[in-house]
Amino acid sequence: MLFLFQTSGIINVSDLQLIAPELIITVAACVALVMEVILPYKRGKWTAYFSLAGIALALVSLGTQFVSMGGTFRLGALQKLSPIDGFYGMVRIDGFALLFRAIFLIAAALAIAISIRYLDVEREQHGEYYALILFATVGMMFLGSGYDLISLYIALELMALTFYVLVAFTKRDRRSNEAGMKYFLLGAFSSGILLYGMSLIYGITGSTNLGEIARGISGTSDLKPLFLIGMIALAAGLFFKIAAVPFHMWAPDAYEGAPTCVTAFLSTGSKAASFALYARIFFVALAPMQVDWAPLLGIVAALTIVVGNWAAITQENSKRLLAYSSISNAGYLLLALIANNTYGNIGLVIYLVVYTLMNMGAFGVIISLRRRGIIGDNVDDMTGLAQKAPGMAAMMAIFMLSLGGLPGTGGFIGKYFLLWGLLNRGDADHKSWYYWLAGWAVINIVVSFYYYIRFIRVMYLGDRVADEEPLTLSPALKTAMVAALVGILFIGIYPQPFIVLAQKLIPATVAGAPGQVTAPRSK
Repeated sequence: MLFLFQTSGIINVSDLQLIAPELIITVAACVALVMEVILPYKRGKWTAYFSLAGIALALVSLGTQFVSMGGTFRLGALQKLSPIDGFYGMVRIDGFALLFRAIFLIAAALAIAISIRYLDVEREQHGEYYALILFATVGMMFLGSGYDLISLYIALELMALTFYVLVAFTKRDRRSNEAGMKYFLLGAFSSGILLYGMSLIYGITGSTNLGEIARGISGTSDLKPLFLIGMIALAAGLFFKIAAVPFHMWAPDAYEGAPTCVTAFLSTGSKAASFALYARIFFVALAPMQVDWAPLLGIVAALTIVVGNWAAITQENSKRLLAYSSISNAGYLLLALIANNTYGNIGLVIYLVVYTLMNMGAFGVIISLRRRGIIGDNVDDMTGLAQKAPGMAAMMAIFMLSLGGLPGTGGFIGKYFLLWGLLNRGDADHKSWYYWLAGWAVINIVVSFYYYIRFIRVMYLGDRVADEEPLTLSPALKTAMVAALVGILFIGIYPQPFIVLAQKLIPATVAGAPGQVTAPRSK
């Protein structure tokens, strides 16, 4: 995917060290394909455990890279890291890349952990599934570290192509096949729009490097109309990837038709990777045009929030409901891009971490309801869950309340900084529409509690038990759900380490950003 050879034809070892975590995941994915051929079907789970070991090794490599760049695990002594460029400027390893690559690895590990039981139930326990998860993770990681339009686009397509296959992975399920086809066709269309915007930007500036594009935009004011067209095309292509209005219609069908474990990974890892790409391009390459793209993102964010929330109210299928919830959350995350300051960056990082944990946990509960002959995808299928599995019901309640943004949970911390970053930007720019947008978001946050509490109502106030058969959970599924729960509560109660981490590793890209940030007090 990248240029691995210098002009002399010798591999640059220092460049390879920059992408060591990606190389580890790539090798693990290739070995997973071989294991599928060697191992008998009943031993297919070993491929999943091997994949988890590969992810753990990649996280160790990422930590080693962090330390080698001068980082320290003592947050009080944490300093801003100097970026390191490699592969002729196509890759940049900085705090941004380190943080987002870690998020992608965590999302992949949770996705694999909750997939083991689901694939057993569906009799689809195949090694290529885990290989596809790992290949998608490689694409995500390069989206976090890419610093060139070419490397970013290839990484995006690597991620997208694997998801097209994953969505349609259960070949005997017509809904899965239909969802995969819709996702593929609309994804190809959006990729064409995105590539058109990239080619237009390249044609004007003469470079695909993000830093050089920013300098080209600053020095060429007479071509601003062409820059605007390129920016709009880029934004439109990326709106599809994050399921923002009006490019959101694929999400409910894809989420409902895809295997539930794939839906969980699609709604978390893919969304986090797309926002990493958004931030790289708009914070760096298109930073001189912020006065132009901020209102566009503001309009889209407002529409995305309201459409996602109000459409979720009418849904009976839990996967479609969470799909519209994902759409509305994309609107909230756009607020961080609009803010583009310290508070917004903190909100972006914390909310993506928390959102990954919340959604993985929620889909883990849905997977636990799935048994032979029982789909368990409807909200009513959770009726009486508190009587049959009190611990499971309590976890689902916390996941839903955190998605709504209840104080004391990680969701509240993330939304607090997203909104505070937007208000801070309004103070800096002296423009009232930032305040209106923040107020609009708050109103819709209140609305979202209606459909999140529906899960709690049927679990605790339902007059019957939807299914008397006891739940059977795999050790990996239990571990993933408990880890997600602990992470949500820890961030909600003591978010300061994550605040410091985000503040130090992703410094604000605008002047006049606030300095030290502390956690909000929640009662």
